Amino acid sequence: MVAFEKLHAQNHKITELSNVFIYLVRERSMCDTDVACDVFFNLTNQVREHMELVDRELCSKLLLHPDQTVKNTANRFLSGSTEIKRIFNTYLKQWCSEKRRALKINDHAAFIQDTEQMFALVMDRIQRETEHLYPLIRKIEEQDRRQVA
Repeated sequence: MVAFEKLHAQNHKITELSNVFIYLVRERSMCDTDVACDVFFNLTNQVREHMELVDRELCSKLLLHPDQTVKNTANRFLSGSTEIKRIFNTYLKQWCSEKRRALKINDHAAFIQDTEQMFALVMDRIQRETEHLYPLIRKIEEQDRRQVA
């Protein structure tokens, strides 16, 4: 399985970038800067990479576990991931041009509201991973080590 250090590093980076981006764009004049766009696209790439890593390396392997409770947890995280990705893609289509690597903000107040909601959703997902998914994987790995020994 994937190293928890890598997952925690990704979580930290996403949290940091999210906080910086939201702080920057609350001031309308900052939304059109290259720095804000760089932070935004770095953040969106980090979120995508993290979600794919968790889905591919953790949840897909948990689906193969013989315990149905473990499979159910993996399924809940995968369905949550699908929903977050759908919402995230809708958010990106509305507020940025990935092709031009630019934000497209015609209503700043709505953009801030959507941005805060979007990244609160991402932060909630990271918290649930940390509190539920990672401990489950550690428990399974420990059980596997005991069975081998």
